[in-house]
Amino acid sequence: METNSNIDREKFDFKIASKKVIKLKSFYVHTFIYITGLIIFILKDYFGFPLNFFPFQYLNYIIMLIWTCVFIISAVDTFAYYKIFGEEWEQNKVKNILDKRKEKQKWE
Repeated sequence: METNSNIDREKFDFKIASKKVIKLKSFYVHTFIYITGLIIFILKDYFGFPLNFFPFQYLNYIIMLIWTCVFIISAVDTFAYYKIFGEEWEQNKVKNILDKRKEKQKWE
């Protein structure tokens, strides 16, 4: 027989896992679009392909530089965020906050 805390913990774990899956899926879609844009950029600028219709006409170095920075930030957020701010970090932070509250409590 499962207790309510076990059921709540399973729901919480499922919710976190589903958020991670959604984040990973969106990162993979972003990766596919980024690689497609990078290939078009390289074909247009370095090989001289005539891709002068509207969306690719303005694909220049500044846009690709900004897009690359956003892509790198997205990758770090997707893969390194949970390693840096994982469950152990959360537990330590909660403990620190509770300790500070206990210290601030005034007993008469």
